[in-house]
Amino acid sequence: MTIAKSRKRLIGAVVVVAVLGACSGNQNTGRTTNSFFNPQEIPLETYSAEQIYERGEFELNRRRPAEAAEYFSEIERLYPYSEWAKRALIMQAFAFHQDQDYPNSRSAAQRFIDFFPDDDDAAYASYLLALSYYDQIDEVGRDQGLTFQALQALRQVIEVYPDSEYARSAVLKFDLAFDHLAGKEMEVGRYYLRRDHYTAAINRFRVVVEDFQTTSHTAEALHRLVEAYLSLGLTNEAQTAGAILGHNYQSTEWYEASYKLLTGKGLQMRSFGNNWLSAIYRQTIKGEWI
Repeated sequence: MTIAKSRKRLIGAVVVVAVLGACSGNQNTGRTTNSFFNPQEIPLETYSAEQIYERGEFELNRRRPAEAAEYFSEIERLYPYSEWAKRALIMQAFAFHQDQDYPNSRSAAQRFIDFFPDDDDAAYASYLLALSYYDQIDEVGRDQGLTFQALQALRQVIEVYPDSEYARSAVLKFDLAFDHLAGKEMEVGRYYLRRDHYTAAINRFRVVVEDFQTTSHTAEALHRLVEAYLSLGLTNEAQTAGAILGHNYQSTEWYEASYKLLTGKGLQMRSFGNNWLSAIYRQTIKGEWI
């Protein structure tokens, strides 16, 4: 029975019969089903690695991942060099993750990668490690250190295991995490803009335009640049930001808002002057990279 099959059986939630069967098989030795489910009465050391493993699966099926992780951990302790220990280690990482115990999930996943780098389930371990960071990204206002770590770990899955079944999901999550970082810059930029701290706001929106061009926030960032530059009286920069917006995002609400702002002041959506925005305009629209 491979780990992949074990995971499928777990996901399918059909482990109960197997567990009960394993328990009832001990009746000839004087052990009862109840004694197996109360390891305090009989030392856990008296059970086989397979029996403890199936108890861990049983606890997962009961939605008790913390207890499941304990059983999988015991296999690693009691039968450290067995095939069951390897299976239990990846399931330990999974159970800890289900329990939202991300540090322990990450630790177990990393041990699996370190001990079994060529195993078929090393890709899954790497993916679980990335999820231990990614699943903590829950709101834009939080510290972005976890987002950077998630991006690094997801990139590892994509680059080291490009043909695995987890690569596609890692790419999607990478894009979302990348978008999340841009969202953080936008939130801070809008904060400064509302308080008329235009230079500080421009610095944040510039990061989005230069470093996060592929995210969903670029169109708004260009519009906010139009607003900020107009407030500072820097019309060349404002018109150039509008020109990029008009060329790449003409169907958006941000284009319409910038168009009204600029034309209302008798200005055009054209590239003017020699500034950082005009350089982007030449590169991305005219293809002039030198």
